[in-house]
Amino acid sequence: MTEKREYRMEELARLAGITVRTLRFYRERKLIPPPRREGRIAWYDDHHLARLRTIAALLERGHTLSGIAELAEALDNGRDVADLLGVAAPTEEEPVRLTPEELAARFEGQVTPENLAAALELGYLGTDGDEIVHISRRLLDVSSALVREGIPLAEVLAAGKRVREHVDELAELFADLVLRHTHEEDLHRLRPLARSVVEAELSLALDRRLRKQNERDKQDERDERDERDERDERDERD
Repeated sequence: MTEKREYRMEELARLAGITVRTLRFYRERKLIPPPRREGRIAWYDDHHLARLRTIAALLERGHTLSGIAELAEALDNGRDVADLLGVAAPTEEEPVRLTPEELAARFEGQVTPENLAAALELGYLGTDGDEIVHISRRLLDVSSALVREGIPLAEVLAAGKRVREHVDELAELFADLVLRHTHEEDLHRLRPLARSVVEAELSLALDRRLRKQNERDKQDERDERDERDERDERDERD
């Protein structure tokens, strides 16, 4: 097991590439956790060093110290990775570990304290030291793809909250169905069937929505054409 390293203030500042004065300023602004005290000596560790390097990376990306302080507070008060994933909870999802700067790069300019708090509340994000853990690679990839398409992250998260409410009901429905006719140990084995039903029904629902939108577009075109024809007829009479 690797021995935990600790640093005096001067050594930590040197490793982080900042001055002792800057380190004191960051500590006063609560951008880093308080050090371990041994008498009058303050001891810092690799957790503090990682946080300082994260601050430097976020500053390079244009984040302000006030914004970083709010992000740090949201992360420090968020759920840790054990709460996020549960103890020995079965899952088909692949968690993703990210540094704060990697998360900022995924959602350029939209990792605000408000969005971060919403993601923490939804259970999308947890923390493990200075690392952020996203509960699902698929959800992370889809969310970042939607943001790249121009959809604000706040709206993606709001939609995710609504989806969560519906899928919780679907999960309960399927679990009740299985448990009425089989055994509890069959629930995990049969979960791919539930996913297939939901995916198929969602695909069919999207087909219906697209057809409805297509019919609306065609009706709008007909209305516009009729209006244009009426306007032309009036012009001819005049």
